Amino acid sequence: MSATLLYLCKCNMNVMSKETIRLSDVSIGYKTRQGNKVVASGMTASICSGELTCLLGSNGVGKSTLLRTLSGFLPVISGGIDIDGKPHYSYNSHELARKVGVVLTERPEVQQMTVYDLVALGRSPYTGFWGRLSDADEQVIRDAISLVGIGNLSRRLLTTLSDGERQKAFIAKALAQQTGIIFLDEPTAFLDYPSKVEILLLLRRICREQQKTVFLSTHDVELVLQVADRLWLMHPSGHGIAIGTPHELASTGQLSAFIEQGGGVSFDASSLRVRVVKS
Repeated sequence: MSATLLYLCKCNMNVMSKETIRLSDVSIGYKTRQGNKVVASGMTASICSGELTCLLGSNGVGKSTLLRTLSGFLPVISGGIDIDGKPHYSYNSHELARKVGVVLTERPEVQQMTVYDLVALGRSPYTGFWGRLSDADEQVIRDAISLVGIGNLSRRLLTTLSDGERQKAFIAKALAQQTGIIFLDEPTAFLDYPSKVEILLLLRRICREQQKTVFLSTHDVELVLQVADRLWLMHPSGHGIAIGTPHELASTGQLSAFIEQGGGVSFDASSLRVRVVKS
């Protein structure tokens, strides 16, 4: 049984999780003047609620393109993506905003905006044209801020925050959106080591406690191997995805091939540890 099929079966058998995203022979890429540029193809996989699923792959293999395609920012080149059993394209932008929250690597430079103001933007799919917040909306905002542990920062300007605090604020915004699915592109980029650990453990806790579907891309391989429930490993050939738990992908040698490809490091499949090889 392939890694992909094994994952689909486990997902469906787990009564605590539910398949929320399904990719069927998907090709991704972007449009150029010469036509569609395919970055990766042949991707068939599922993502489930209640599990922290992390996307790994070499630079340029298409991780960000895949995240942007799943988020609806880029069209699918071919194949199908289902969200909660419905085709991705059947959702309009307003409906999709109530299904999927997105936290991207790029951070818009905003002036004179507080943490509370940012998190309140997560309520925009529900507040109508004028954007008036009800008492219920205000409570959702406070709950999201509390959940990520930045209650003491709610009135601080975003420009005064550290990178870790700022990242928590954007995650709180996604939580205030009250979507069952959250996609994150490199959520630990630019953070110091303790902040990386804190953010990943926070996302894992959100999965567990709220049964959300959390899917993120990252280059922090060592940390992800310790906290992820499932890994997606994009092949450097651009075709297909290897899927499984960290130990499953380690046992097949696929993690070793990925981690050791540049030389200078070794990977211990039994302990999931990466070591620098000193000459």
